[in-house]
Amino acid sequence: MEQSPQNISGFDITDVANWFLVKEPIQHKKLQKLCYYAVAWHYTLLDAPVCQNDEFQAWVHGPVNRKLFDKYKNKKWLPISKISEADVPEFDVLSEEVLEFVWESYGDSSGDRLERISHNEDPWKNARGTLRPKENSENVISVDDMKRFYGALFESAQLV
Repeated sequence: MEQSPQNISGFDITDVANWFLVKEPIQHKKLQKLCYYAVAWHYTLLDAPVCQNDEFQAWVHGPVNRKLFDKYKNKKWLPISKISEADVPEFDVLSEEVLEFVWESYGDSSGDRLERISHNEDPWKNARGTLRPKENSENVISVDDMKRFYGALFESAQLV
């Protein structure tokens, strides 16, 4: 894919979340992981951020964006309601392709399954370091680790 021409200054991580919430009601844990994968794959494929506020931390239950957590923490395990397409800004074509790729790749998985997947991936594991499994963390998941790990996945998929 070529470089995204998008100017991200007007987009926020909540816009990415809303893009997924147009599809169906989604539990908070799953929404966090979908947004994480959107950010990670956007950096990997387009070498650019999809939005502002895209920092994810290596929490016990996988990657978490603090802004999204604060917005949806009151939902606990209840699904966040589906929203109207009118509530989502228009992303550029390449960003839309990445978001669709993430939805097609991860959208059928539960939040628990996405948590297990992320726990087996280097970006989350590297950010956790030597922390115990249930130890709280605000360690930031490195964009370089995302690009390296998901880039290798992409390259191996291209060889098939």
